[in-house]
Amino acid sequence: MASFFGNEGFAVGGSSSSGHSILQFSPLQSTVDEGFWRKLADLKLEVLGISENPLEVTGFYAPMFHEQVSNHLKLLSESLQPDPGRGTSVSIKFSGNRNLCPVPGILYNMNTLDTFKALDRRALFNLEVQKIWEDIHSGKVEEDSSLLCRFFLISYADLKKWNFYYWFAFPALVLEPPAMLTDLRRASEVFSIEEGTALLAACNEWRQSTSTAGVPFFLVHIISNVVVRLRPLRDWEACQQEGGKVLLGFYDPCHLPANPGWPLRNFLAFAVVRWGLERATVLCYREKGGFGDLQQCLVVDILVSTPPGWSNHELVPKAVGWELNSHGKLGPRLINLATEMDPKRLAISAADLNLKLMRWRALPSLDLKCLSSTKCLLLGAGTLGCQVARNLMAWGVRHITLVDRGHVAMSNPLRQSLYTHDDCLNGGKLKVNAAAENLKCIFPGVEAEGVSMTIPMPGHFVTADELSNIMKDCMQLKDLIDSHDVIFLLTDTRESRWLPTLLCADANKVAITAALGFDTFLVMRHGAGVGLSIDTDAPKMLGQDGPLEFEDLAASASERREKRLGCYFCSDVVAPVDSTRNLTLDQQCTVTRPGLAPIAAALAVELTVSILHHPLRINAPADEAGFDDSSVEQPLGILPHQIRGDIAHFSQMLIKGYASKRCIACAETIVSEYRTRGIDFVLEAINQPTYLEDLTGLTELMNLAKHFNLDWED
Repeated sequence: MASFFGNEGFAVGGSSSSGHSILQFSPLQSTVDEGFWRKLADLKLEVLGISENPLEVTGFYAPMFHEQVSNHLKLLSESLQPDPGRGTSVSIKFSGNRNLCPVPGILYNMNTLDTFKALDRRALFNLEVQKIWEDIHSGKVEEDSSLLCRFFLISYADLKKWNFYYWFAFPALVLEPPAMLTDLRRASEVFSIEEGTALLAACNEWRQSTSTAGVPFFLVHIISNVVVRLRPLRDWEACQQEGGKVLLGFYDPCHLPANPGWPLRNFLAFAVVRWGLERATVLCYREKGGFGDLQQCLVVDILVSTPPGWSNHELVPKAVGWELNSHGKLGPRLINLATEMDPKRLAISAADLNLKLMRWRALPSLDLKCLSSTKCLLLGAGTLGCQVARNLMAWGVRHITLVDRGHVAMSNPLRQSLYTHDDCLNGGKLKVNAAAENLKCIFPGVEAEGVSMTIPMPGHFVTADELSNIMKDCMQLKDLIDSHDVIFLLTDTRESRWLPTLLCADANKVAITAALGFDTFLVMRHGAGVGLSIDTDAPKMLGQDGPLEFEDLAASASERREKRLGCYFCSDVVAPVDSTRNLTLDQQCTVTRPGLAPIAAALAVELTVSILHHPLRINAPADEAGFDDSSVEQPLGILPHQIRGDIAHFSQMLIKGYASKRCIACAETIVSEYRTRGIDFVLEAINQPTYLEDLTGLTELMNLAKHFNLDWED
């Protein structure tokens, strides 16, 4: 045994050439991984909201493993609990990882920069110091030595600019009088070859064990030249009874050759309070290449005195530990991640910000997953289609398909917000292609697709040469409607809405119509398809007393059939015809007041979002003006059937209309005939002007009306 060790069981260092000096500790520094800030941002938006309650976090550090660089305490994405309410410790996941020694911490994340600046930092600091002091006195440290490394940080996350302000504190108890350094040498200069070999073997065993690799403080029990064991702090008394030499050991993150790392400060305070030490020899354990290295490890001989008043448990000692910023001054640090983030991901995060903020207070039940997964088909990429698409994106809809056959004209960009002057050049781009491209320019996270096609229309006669193309268009339109969840009917003419209305009634799809006059507009939702279609989602529908079972839905089928809401054509008594023939220029174009389309489009999207949040979805009954929605589960308010507006009088009316048995688009007779005959039925409806009226009985009804005489009394 080298003469470095004395007879009391501790190292008795000989005086260095400079005599005793105050022991200087290298401050601990922090490193925060970008993933931590991303995780905090998600947690703030999705879970925490406006809460400023402290959060448990787990920091990680390891012994120095590079001779020129100290290890920092790191915060990773895993440092934050996925569900703060459960209180599951992150450190459990990383126990046994030799490069990630977990230590407990607290995060105080503020809602505003002003509250961040106004925080009572002294009070928070003293609170953490008190925790360390109580853990030392209670004996908790013997069971979990990582408590000596408690830390906390305060932060403010500016999620608009992706600025993160933060300030770490690593509280360390102050020894008064200070610890005195009597000797400091490299371990290779202290131990013989046999002792060094035994020590490294014990350290490697400790570091490789899953139960001890993450334990940063330990006892080095030297029993003989060839027998060395690392033991937990709770074995202090046993080591004293068994004899031999005992050193205090800790994972030293510092690389400096003449200074131990910051964690030793609280370790010495603990040894003074719990064991009454006045002299201690400490092994500052450091590594090289993943294994202990005696050339890097330090052995420090220290004299300590119990500060006055420390015997009083109630008296919390002084402490230090605020981290300096990048300028070497006391103050917070700032990191901006906007330039580091993928532009598309940044755009998605920014786009979702307003919606996620809604969930904090105004609309906690907002279902963002439902909105982002809903596939919307927009039939018409004109004034209404452009506005609807942009409003859908603002609500978080990420799947938009546009259908149109036109090209961008010079007159379009002023009113149709998805087009620019460049889109009009050289004959104009296809509207659907330009719209899809510009949607992606506005928001890269949207899945926008354009489909250029003609919608087959009654009254637009099909010649033999056009037959194959019309049949192809019919099948393509059916496939599009079947593959989407919400269908918007935004075309210019009445007849172009007929086939989509029929297909939506057949497939039981949510259909929204928006139509414009010069100073009036109509926005409406179509009723459910013919009959009650009970699918796998039906049992999930909610009634006033909870979930509706299959039998409940089946029992109400006849009632729902009678009260099915009407479609766009249910109030008509004539079939649609070609409305574009023999028209002047002002009649060919959609001439409306400029403010009308944005209003109608906004209402159409708001109506859609309300449907998607109603428990009964497409089967939801129509609410009327003055309806009290406070007792039902309708977070977005009432859900009307039709909204008719008149901008000349700045007025709106809510109208409810039930499905007509003689409707030429959604009546059972029509849908049944379509299901039976398919494309042949559609072709006959297109080429025979009175076919739909004859089939539904409208022709007979009109004939009866002609022969109806009404006698007026004076």
